[in-house]
Amino acid sequence: MPRTPRARQGLFRHPAQAVTAGFVAVILIGAGLLCIPAASTNEGSPPFVEALFTATSAVTVTGLTTVDTATYWTPFGQGVILALIQLGGLGIMTSASLLFLAVARRLNLRGSLRAQAEVHALGIGDLRRLLVFILAFTVAFEVIVSTVLAMRLWLGAGRDLPTAWWEGAFHGVSAFNNAGFSLYSDNLVGFATDGWFLITVAVAVIAGGLGFPVWLELVRRPRQPRRWTVHAKLTLATTGALLAFGTLVITIFEWSNPATLGGHGPAARLLGGFFAGVMPRTAGFNAIDYGEADQETLLATDMLMIVGGGSGGTAGGLKVTTFALLFLIVWAELRGDREVSAFRRSIPHPVQRQALTIAVLGLNAVVLATLVIMATSDLPHQAVIFETISAFATVGLSTGITPELNGVGQAVVIPLMLIGRIGPLTLGAALVLRERERLYAHPEERPLVG
Repeated sequence: MPRTPRARQGLFRHPAQAVTAGFVAVILIGAGLLCIPAASTNEGSPPFVEALFTATSAVTVTGLTTVDTATYWTPFGQGVILALIQLGGLGIMTSASLLFLAVARRLNLRGSLRAQAEVHALGIGDLRRLLVFILAFTVAFEVIVSTVLAMRLWLGAGRDLPTAWWEGAFHGVSAFNNAGFSLYSDNLVGFATDGWFLITVAVAVIAGGLGFPVWLELVRRPRQPRRWTVHAKLTLATTGALLAFGTLVITIFEWSNPATLGGHGPAARLLGGFFAGVMPRTAGFNAIDYGEADQETLLATDMLMIVGGGSGGTAGGLKVTTFALLFLIVWAELRGDREVSAFRRSIPHPVQRQALTIAVLGLNAVVLATLVIMATSDLPHQAVIFETISAFATVGLSTGITPELNGVGQAVVIPLMLIGRIGPLTLGAALVLRERERLYAHPEERPLVG
């Protein structure tokens, strides 16, 4: 009996559906592994909700935790978390595609489309080169960062060599993948004045957050910035501006706060301000207690978190290119330009619609999640807003209310982290069974705006 067209399309009719299903499958497998008694320091199996929340946070490289990673999970459990971070950072479909390339040395069209949907490759022809580059760049960078951190822990922090290597590798992988998970109960507050450690982590966070397509451009044309793509130029320019803004604003607001930066010398305050300005790039490490930060700092951090990092990398949020495109759209409208352009290149209308769609879906997801948590708990409003933005942007920063989330709060934050990692547009496309082209146009009429 011949197969119907629906059967020939396979289980997933849109590449985004495969991406979503892959993330959900790995989250469930990770939660199952964390439910094994050997994964927890408590007697018996950990509660499934705790395991599911932690697995989701790890796969989505968020970093929010309802329990203390350092004391609640055994080395086996921490190893599971590290593996989930790596899979989530590389991307489930990217990991599968890399494995297939290693075995079969080729990708079929369906596999190419799925991987392209996740890594945001500029074209299918560039995909194989991009996938190989992702693996090589990730391994090289993580090894270098892990080695630097391990040496610091061994030579400067008094760790024995095996412990230094384990902690260095864990934080190196977590930093490059913008995960924010730490093996220390106070995260990185204990290293608040350690420039070697914090700057290394910050560099890894920035590198992972730029996105692999940008790094491919930089490697291919390091001395030819004029030939870089608009995507690379927008990502680099916007990232630089946001890093400068975050560092300056947070340093100013927290300079005299004795509970955060004010208790250190000038050099350490500048270091702490820089580190705090980098982390909202969706990393989630903290060297200050955000529960003691000023309200202005929390608001500035909210603004930085919602933007996130670069497309095609390990960061979450709306992404810096989306933010830049929104700014360019508004600027063109204010100037009365018919064309939206950047670096002497016109931005196509479909790309503009995608940016607007991502922004609307993302902001509405944050607002709805905030409303539900506020209606079902007595947690402070500012802290709830900070938490939901951190979850959607897969940052992992928190004012300390994550362990206080009730069942409803956790049920809201878990899918919010998944939406933030996959992307509102990808998740929305995964729910659309088919695309259709309209063969007619309606009469045009302009409603009043403003």
